Amino acid sequence: MATVSAATPGAPEEPGVMDKGLKKNAIGYLSNIVIGVASTAPAYSLAATLGFIVVVKGVGVHAPAVMLVAFVPMLLVASAYKYFNRADPDAGTTFAWTTRTFGPSTGWLNGWAIFLSDVIVMASLADIAAIYTFQLFGFTELGESKAAIVVAAVLWIAIMTWICYRGIELSARIQQFLLSAEVFILGLFAVVAFVKVYGSHPPSGSIKPSLDWINPFAMSFGDLVVALLLAVFIYWGWDSGVAVNEESEDPAEGPGKAAVMSTILLVLIYVVVSAAAQSFHGVGFLSNEANQEDILKALGTGVFGEPLNKLLIIAVLTSASASTQTTILPTARTTLSMAHWKAVTALLSRVHKRYLTPTVSTLGFGALSIMVTIALLLLSSSVLADSLTAIGFPICFYYGFTGIACAVYYRRELGKSARNFLLLGLGPLIGGLMLFGIGIKAAFYYSETANVESKPILGITLPLWMGIGGMILGAIIMIVSRPYFKEFFSRKTETAPPDVLDQPPPTGPVPAAVDF
Repeated sequence: MATVSAATPGAPEEPGVMDKGLKKNAIGYLSNIVIGVASTAPAYSLAATLGFIVVVKGVGVHAPAVMLVAFVPMLLVASAYKYFNRADPDAGTTFAWTTRTFGPSTGWLNGWAIFLSDVIVMASLADIAAIYTFQLFGFTELGESKAAIVVAAVLWIAIMTWICYRGIELSARIQQFLLSAEVFILGLFAVVAFVKVYGSHPPSGSIKPSLDWINPFAMSFGDLVVALLLAVFIYWGWDSGVAVNEESEDPAEGPGKAAVMSTILLVLIYVVVSAAAQSFHGVGFLSNEANQEDILKALGTGVFGEPLNKLLIIAVLTSASASTQTTILPTARTTLSMAHWKAVTALLSRVHKRYLTPTVSTLGFGALSIMVTIALLLLSSSVLADSLTAIGFPICFYYGFTGIACAVYYRRELGKSARNFLLLGLGPLIGGLMLFGIGIKAAFYYSETANVESKPILGITLPLWMGIGGMILGAIIMIVSRPYFKEFFSRKTETAPPDVLDQPPPTGPVPAAVDF
């Protein structure tokens, strides 16, 4: 039987948002979109992943179709973010929402999943930023030196951490510049590639685009799922634009709409650029082992010629550096929110009096990222590659839970209209279940040593150690911490307040939620 209860003492007003000290109305809708798109690192993601998608058995020219199918669960989950943010524009996003819906244990684990995936990816982003910095300026020897790469990677993380620390406006302005350069270069690459393919002297091995390229039914279901394991990674990050909701104009509406728009922009970028890349020299060129690790660089000279081929180096460099920054932003705000909900130490709730940014959360994450980056870079390139694979597990975990939580949280609203049923219930539920399915398939696929680069440890592959093992570690930490955070772990589950979607967006404390 449903009852109306007051908020737990010390927790955010239900379903309003506790003031965390962040700067209000600091960024607009455009910045929300920019942060969301930039966080996915489109150029880097395509450069590092497209070749491996093409080489998956049964994919070939159908890589654009893989991009389209991977877009479906992302769009459906983005809808969940939009409507969750409408009721509860909390910077903790998935952590806060799954806590309300499924209880504190599930919420804590989802906060941990965000933290885990972000800290793992920092090493790869910083590594790419370091290598491409040296390539841009022609420092070949430094680009091949492990010590130089480690130093440069640490510097990149330190610089981006400092920018995030200095204020959200500075972060947003830099993101607009970096993303504009990245998207312009990718667009120019696609245009030039298609012009040359349709020209009087097309490149060797070139193939003209066909509608069959975007037909997912041309692949077997098993092959498609394996390719989706890779494609999910290149979409991950669009939710960063929602994590800065408390610092945004129209916090309950703008960031949620930006999440949906970000996924739409990403699918356009990925389908067009992947089609252009495989059209220029054919899939044989992309599947060549020598080209797989950096498809854009491999195509650069042929598409742009010398010295304009360095534009693609600039695209990947701006992509990796921008994503480094936009990875710090949401993680710091997730841990800040967890601290305000009294789920972790209060030290993480501190905000700079002048810059109005998280202090310990931002600087602490930057320092931890540096330590993890140094460790992974010093181990081996195969360990670094498998760390990227491992990220897929926490991504599927917290995106999947967000989609399912939306349907559960709004369950009493679903029967009021077909729109509610589809956009708040069925769509997010399907998106969440799709991502859980991909995560389960990934566990079986990457448990086989033939599908990973590094050697297994105690018979278990590194992606499972880092991805699933990392989530198990989070569960252990959560269990150990329960006695110290009793107030948080005693919270009750909730459902959406009646007619919350018909009311003006919440800007402060509002009536209590309904729990059961």
